[in-house]
Formats: sequence, structure tokens, C-alpha cells
Amino acid sequence: MKMNAYIAGVGMTRFGKHLETPLKSLAGAAVKEALADAGLVNGDIQAAYMGNAAGGVVQGQEMISGQVALRELGIGKIPVVNVENACATSSTAFNQACAMVTAGFYDVVLVCGFEKLFHEDKARTFAAFDGAVDTEQADGMTGALQALADLAGEEVDFANAGKTRSVFMDIYSLMAIAHMKDYGTTVEQFAGVTAKNSYHGSLNPRAQFQQEMTIGEVLESREIIYPLTLPMCSPIGDGAAALVVVSERKAKQMGLSKPVRVLSSALVSGWDKDPDVGAYAAGLAYAAAGVGPQDLSLVELHDASAPSEIVAYEYLGLCAKGEGGRLIDEGTTRLGGKLPVNVSGGLLRKGHPIGASGTAQLVEITEQLQGRCGSRQVENARIGLAHNGGGMIGLDAAATVVSILARED
Repeated sequence: MKMNAYIAGVGMTRFGKHLETPLKSLAGAAVKEALADAGLVNGDIQAAYMGNAAGGVVQGQEMISGQVALRELGIGKIPVVNVENACATSSTAFNQACAMVTAGFYDVVLVCGFEKLFHEDKARTFAAFDGAVDTEQADGMTGALQALADLAGEEVDFANAGKTRSVFMDIYSLMAIAHMKDYGTTVEQFAGVTAKNSYHGSLNPRAQFQQEMTIGEVLESREIIYPLTLPMCSPIGDGAAALVVVSERKAKQMGLSKPVRVLSSALVSGWDKDPDVGAYAAGLAYAAAGVGPQDLSLVELHDASAPSEIVAYEYLGLCAKGEGGRLIDEGTTRLGGKLPVNVSGGLLRKGHPIGASGTAQLVEITEQLQGRCGSRQVENARIGLAHNGGGMIGLDAAATVVSILARED
């Protein structure tokens, strides 16, 4: 969908382990920072789209998490829409907020993604991921894993999937093996994704992990499931990120000094008829924005595992199918390369608190386009793409969002 909205302010907590911090407090910290960044106050907000994916399972906070978080800040009366859409939760909240602003319903809308996945009972965390499939299907996740294994010519480790690790790591493992068999992609190239993102994360004070790693160190780490070692898997995390979205009229009234415009945002659902749901979403976003992959300055994409990033290069059109590994070898997607990807550290190093991951990507791109990222700044950043997807329907991601932002001079 073509959009006509602007980002007036952003805020974000550090991602990590916040066992003692209430969920609503994480959200509140990000919201207050975003409002201050925009130079606005609580009373300026006309509506809020609040993204939380796993609060019901992990904290027992169902249905009104957005109202709870905002009430704590003294914000009430306004429409509050609670959004839950797997890993694309707050990307979806952003998409809907921008649509409402573009349509002229509101001039100032708050978007916040917030999540707590760490819990003393790890079974709760794993249960949050287990629910991101069709649980009423007779064989549920078992059938999905078996279908992927059949495509990859592999066996499923049913004894450990979803018990000693997130079931999605088994999905990414099978996806990686298939890519290796089909295109000759190597384990070293997968490890290169993590090494690259670890360098980027070492420059990001809000990243969960800030230690740089070499390819060798990634490969020597504990194996989760072949070919994935621990650093090749995105960690669970806690945190929040928020944005203030305004209309063109409001942006002009505010006199934004470094305006960032939302050119497009495409939200699509898996259909299991066209397996390239990511390519479909990207195509819609590019067409609506009037740009292509060649116009991008940077990308923040859904690297829930290291192989996920390489596969995403291909369906986002950054390279031809099967050539994702080459971009790692050539340094194309490293800071200083032709098209930096996941300069924030990505989900692999910045962390992956599901409901907050999408807004965190958008915070990074906004700050990059405004030249506010210090040592990890992408030179002359003008157009950025955020890609986020999650859940599983058949062999597709259940929800995918691709949004494109641009700097206006």
C-alpha cells in the first residue's frame, strides 16, 4: 500500500534480560522517549497501535496490554488497538497506523512494540512459539516439520523440537539444509552472517549482545541443531520500541528538521499456494513506493536465524535466487559495503523480543536516515527497507510486512 505518513519521533529500550521490569514499564520507557524525540506530549496522541505477541502466554496479560501500558503513563480515552501477529506484530501495528494516517483519520498516532520472553519457567517461552502455527490442525507443528523435512530430504528430531529449543530452529535448520543442497551455500557463509551482524551489534549500545565474533568462533560454538550453532539463532529477549507517526499536514506544522517519510508498507498473509510470500510482499512495497532494490541504502530484515538472512536477500531482490551466500563472501551487506543489512545487529545480536522486533527495525532505519547512528552510521542513507515476518501456515510465513522509508531534504 502506498503511504503518506511521517515518523516524527522514535524511542527504544535496550534489548536483553529484564526479569524484574514489568512489561508495561518497558513499553512506557519507549513511549516516553518517542514522544520526547517528537517534541509532543501525551495529549497530542489521537490513537495508539500497541503490539504484543506473547504476553498472554508468558505473563498472563491478555487482551488489553496496550491499555494497561498507556494507562500507566496517564494516557486514556483515545482508541487503543492491540495487535498480535507473530513476529510481524509491531510491523503490522505500524502498517495499520500509517494506513489510518494516510487515509486522513488521524494526524498523530503512537505505535509501540513491547515484549517479555524471559521467564523463570522456560516452558512458557517455548509455548509462545508453539502457538504460532495452526494448533487445531490434526498434526499441527509435527506435520509442518515433516513436510519441510521431506523437501530437504532429512529426518525430523521430534524428541527435541519444541522441547530443548524453539521449534522454529528446526524449521530454519531444514530450510538451511535445503538451501545448501540446492545452491551450494556453505556453513561458513551462514556463520558469516552472524559474524557480520556481531560487528554491527558491537556498535549498537541498545543491542542485547555487543561482543564481536569471528566466523571461526561462530562455528566453534555449541550446536543447537545442524547446521546452526547458538550464535546463528536469534535469542529470546525483552524490550520495547516506539514511533510517533504523523500526517503530512502535521509534519509541516511541526517543522520537522529531518523528516522521514513512509513511502509504502505491505502486509500479506501466507497462502501456501505461492511459497515466495516474502517476494510477493516485497514486490507490493517496491511498486507502491516507486523504488526497487537498487535504490536502497540499507535494509533491516528478519534474521531469526543466520540462514534466514541469506534466503531473505534473495526474495527481497537483493540478489538472484541461490546467490545470497555470495553477498556475505563479498562483504556487500557489511557496514561500508554496497548495501548494509542489519546494521543494528539484527535479530541475531540486537535480540528478538517478538512483539518489539518490527518497531525496533523501524527505529534503526529512521535514525539512520536522520544520520543519528554514530559509529554504525550508513553513509548518505536515503532509502531504507524493513522486512519482518513470522508464524507458519503450511510452508509459508503466516504474516509478512515490508515497509520502505525515505529521507526528505
